[in-house]
Amino acid sequence: MNTLRNRVQLIGNLGNDPEIMNFDGGKTKAKFSMATSETYKKENGEKVTETQWHNIIAWGNTAKIVEKLLKKGSEVAVEGKLTNRSYEDKDGNKKYISEVIINEIFLPRSAKS
Repeated sequence: MNTLRNRVQLIGNLGNDPEIMNFDGGKTKAKFSMATSETYKKENGEKVTETQWHNIIAWGNTAKIVEKLLKKGSEVAVEGKLTNRSYEDKDGNKKYISEVIINEIFLPRSAKS
C-alpha cells in the first residue's frame, strides 16, 4: 500500500520549453509547465473543455531526457509525487506553489524517433 501514497500520474502537453539548470557536481534540474485537459458535456449538450496547469520538476537522468527530447507542445506522460512549498516574493508576500517531482517519464513512440 505504501507505493500508492502520494503518487501522481499525468498525461498532457508542455506549455513551454523546459528550463534546464546545471549545478556544481553535475546535478541537473528540468522545470516546465504541463497542461492536462478534460472534456465533458453539460446538461444542455454543450461541450466543455477544462484545462489544468501543473508545475513539473525533474532531476538527474530524468532531467537530461527532458532536455534532450521535450519542447513546448510535446505530449508526455509523467509519474511522480506532489509537493508543496512556500517562499517570500521581493515585496515580502508569502507565496505558495505546488509541484510534481517526477521520477518517470513516458514518451509517445513518435517523440522517441
